[in-house]
Amino acid sequence: MRALRSPAPLTGLLLVAAVLTLALLGPALWGESAARIDDGAILQGHSPAHPLGTDDLGRDLLARILVATRLSLLLACLATAVGVAIGLPLGVLPAVLPPRGARAAAGTINALVAFPGLLLAMFTAVGSGLGARGAVLGMGIATAPVLARLTQTLAASVANADYVSAARALGVSRLRIAVRHVVPNIAEPLLLNITLLFGGSLLGLAGLSFLGLGVQPPDYDWGRLLFDGLSRVYVDPEAALGPAVAIGLAAVGFNLLGEGLAKAASRRAVVPRGAATGEALREARSEGVLSVRGLSVAFPGGAVPVRDVHLDVAPGEIVGVVGESGSGKSLTALAIGGLVPYPGEVTGGINLCGQDLSALSPGELRRLRGTSLAMVFQDPMTTLNPALRVGGQLAEVSTTHQKMPRKEALARAVDRLRRVRIARPEERARQHPHTFSGGMRQRAIIAMGLMGTPKLIIADEPTTALDVTVQRDILLLLREAAKEAAVILISHDIAVVSQLCDRVVVMYAGRVVEELTVAELRRARHPYTRALIAATPDLTTDRDKPLATIAGQPPSPFDDPDGCAFAPRCAAATSACRTTRPLLEDGIACLHPQSSD
Repeated sequence: MRALRSPAPLTGLLLVAAVLTLALLGPALWGESAARIDDGAILQGHSPAHPLGTDDLGRDLLARILVATRLSLLLACLATAVGVAIGLPLGVLPAVLPPRGARAAAGTINALVAFPGLLLAMFTAVGSGLGARGAVLGMGIATAPVLARLTQTLAASVANADYVSAARALGVSRLRIAVRHVVPNIAEPLLLNITLLFGGSLLGLAGLSFLGLGVQPPDYDWGRLLFDGLSRVYVDPEAALGPAVAIGLAAVGFNLLGEGLAKAASRRAVVPRGAATGEALREARSEGVLSVRGLSVAFPGGAVPVRDVHLDVAPGEIVGVVGESGSGKSLTALAIGGLVPYPGEVTGGINLCGQDLSALSPGELRRLRGTSLAMVFQDPMTTLNPALRVGGQLAEVSTTHQKMPRKEALARAVDRLRRVRIARPEERARQHPHTFSGGMRQRAIIAMGLMGTPKLIIADEPTTALDVTVQRDILLLLREAAKEAAVILISHDIAVVSQLCDRVVVMYAGRVVEELTVAELRRARHPYTRALIAATPDLTTDRDKPLATIAGQPPSPFDDPDGCAFAPRCAAATSACRTTRPLLEDGIACLHPQSSD
């Protein structure tokens, strides 16, 4: 490993190897010398027979230090295990609990971290009884807050990943999300930092034994030997220096090794931000798959990026939602999927597959969204959980909602990979996402959406990061999926939308400004829609002229002008446009719609 070629981690590795060797062989090689009582050699100083002298029973101190290595390391391992058992679950809780519970867990971590660790260890050791058991429990509890804070920080880096959000939408339990999706993706840096905590536990336990709160006679560890030798430090300093050097070298070794490995991991760590999909089983009612009325999304401080959106999607229909970045397209999709991040607040009515979502309990809401909605997000390079095999991730949809046996679910996953035209699906299902290309990952999450029979697929810019040839394949797959489910395609590219969709919804400044069929797109009446079309080059565009652009900037989500939000950028705007907000009527929200001729 390249990381171990550096002097510091290499030194740490050698020290750790030496300490572990002593722990394994020490009692067998020097156990008899460490236990032999010699009345004629009591409290001797260093000599050829006893390099570090003897104790008050004439026992060889060097042999006792070497033998004590095993117990010292064993206690440190137990204390670290106690810290992990407490700190790891506590640190994961803020990432998986609902907002109120997350705040409570984070507050608990902050309070524990603020309390001095050594005092916490001492109080616990005294309260649970003097001896090795009390010291281990005390040091473990003192270590737990540090590990919890570390885990909380690492878990926050993946808690908002799209595949975690999709797992929530699927109705996957919080425990399963933590164990299957969060912890595996933070395991490497966590394990490396636990190595550092082990060194700290070793020092802490030695300190407790030195204070008389740890190991009690006749047992002994390095801290106990240091306590026994301290009274002779001015006469025979080696009696105290011997165990002190052993403690220091072991702690330094674990710290150097842990720091070196952690730095090496941080250089190659990639925080996953990808996405996954849901699956669906419910039948859509005759009135349509989706009906949205007055949907708004607000955040504290007055930001309202989505305002009073109305949207209908019929079975088998492909609806494109277009607009510039920041127009509210993706946030509208997240609101429909119940994935708006905290502290966003969603208001308005959403009717999914004939069910009014506001009338459902949280459990019913999760089941409905998990069985009637599939989501395909825009970043194919990190669309899947990197810690899990692709087939297992697809199978989770069926095992969670259809209660399908795992073997049958895996077979279904292979079939769905074949259906989206991934070569060698049996082999690919056993592989991890990093072996897939960007286009294959996007195919895989479409396959995940098809694990059941979804009634609505929301694809949020699914071709943005793909080259044009792969884009075409993904669009064809979405067209095939639309034979079984309605599709909402979110894009800023009108050219892509015109290839795939039946109907187009244009959003600007969080509102719908025009609805029209793809056939009517070239005869759009809203100035903003026309400007988007003009800014999209095609084969007839004159390359000698500058590309068309839309002057100005969209308004901030904090701004809510009295008139038309597009008026400052519109060449056809009048004074009325700046004072009167147009309502969406007959598919357009404009006081001065352009002619459709």
